[in-house]
Amino acid sequence: MTPVRGVHALLPVLALAATAACSGGNAESKQAQPARRPAVPVAVAVVERKEMPIQIQAIGTVEAFSVVTIRAQVGGELMRAHVKEGQDVRKGDLLFSIDPRPYEAALAQAQANMAKDQVQVQQARAVLQRDLARVGQARANLARDQAQAANARVQERRYADLVAKELVSREQYDQVKTSAESMAATVSADEADVRSAEETVRADEAAIRSAEQSVRADEAAVDSAKLQLGYTTIRAPVDGRAGSLGMYEGNVVRATGTNDSTLLVINQVQPIYVSFTVPQQQLAEIKRYMAQATLSVDAVPAGEPQAVRGAVTFIDNAVDVTTGTIRLKATFANHERRLWPGQFVNVALTLAVQPDALVIPSQALQTGQQGAYVFVVKPDATVETRRVVAARTQGNETILASGLQAGEQVVTDGQTRLTGGARVEVRAPARPGGGERPREAGAPAPGGDGKDAAGARRAPGTDAAAKDAPAKDTPAKDTPAKDAPRR
Repeated sequence: MTPVRGVHALLPVLALAATAACSGGNAESKQAQPARRPAVPVAVAVVERKEMPIQIQAIGTVEAFSVVTIRAQVGGELMRAHVKEGQDVRKGDLLFSIDPRPYEAALAQAQANMAKDQVQVQQARAVLQRDLARVGQARANLARDQAQAANARVQERRYADLVAKELVSREQYDQVKTSAESMAATVSADEADVRSAEETVRADEAAIRSAEQSVRADEAAVDSAKLQLGYTTIRAPVDGRAGSLGMYEGNVVRATGTNDSTLLVINQVQPIYVSFTVPQQQLAEIKRYMAQATLSVDAVPAGEPQAVRGAVTFIDNAVDVTTGTIRLKATFANHERRLWPGQFVNVALTLAVQPDALVIPSQALQTGQQGAYVFVVKPDATVETRRVVAARTQGNETILASGLQAGEQVVTDGQTRLTGGARVEVRAPARPGGGERPREAGAPAPGGDGKDAAGARRAPGTDAAAKDAPAKDTPAKDTPAKDAPRR
């Protein structure tokens, strides 16, 4: 009985030793197998060929198309303000009314003076007509007396011959001679009378011209009075939006001196300007493209989702020597009034459109000691490092000069954990109601027809089993192996 009892006592010890030996062998075999490195989850993007605009980015300021400061041109009491602050006004709308009574009185006085001078003109013209008749009468008398004087001279010569031949007495000849001399004196008097009448006519004409000048001065005074009276009603000179009122009803408006009254400021916002500056180095390029076609400008106001399209209409005539920039202005129709004077906007000046540009997201581009490079995902779900040449950056996209082909996939997120030859898993977009497990790069997405990537029919429930089952070559973390030796 004693030997059997000793054998039974050794059996548990032997069994425990055998179990430990088996477990130790399995652990050594698992440690001998190299652990497979897990794939790195990344986000990728496809290299595209598409049209890309050649743009210049800048910060611009919105300016009113025209700014009109409304000031009174005549003084007086402000009777009424017909506009409200912030109101949209049209050209010709009545804005303010100033007391017109002093200017109405001045107009009436000017009109009375003009009427009086017009009567004087009529009187001067009547005198002129009378003196013209006198001139005519004097000229008629002169002609008559000149004829009689000529006849008397003929008689005087005839009697002189007769006296010489002693056919008539000397007394008769003296009478004829005296008559001839008298007629000559009468002709001289008539000529003097004609000259006097003509001088009177010229004086009358001068008086008429003076009276007419007085009438014209009165007309100018009437026009000035009407103009001053018209200034008592102030109208909008342009379409625009009114600002705050500078004066209210009952205030006395001053139009002269340094204390002139500013009543209102109107900003024309349709159309509207956007002013921005660009470096002077880009001026030659802008002028070259502008000579070919009108350059479009996109302005994005703060908080606006979409850009507003306009066109360049002004290039300043000088470069700012302090900043080395040139100022440009673009005109926008601003139908929706998304642009407002004084607003800051992001400006994109489009010079031309580059066709078939090779484009990648800017976040895919990395910089190393050898220059710019990207991680390219190969069909076997590994990545390679490839050097690229970037031509320019446009917003969130980079245009490449060389290094990639259209259709290739580049890594846009997760580059910090990558090296050449590393395996990757592409993070699929999240679905509404739940995420999707990352898939290896290069593997086709699961189909919706119950087939796997190879096209074979999947058994019911295999998707759920595959999703829940751990990978064969990767032991679960934080879970001890079943055959691990106990300590």
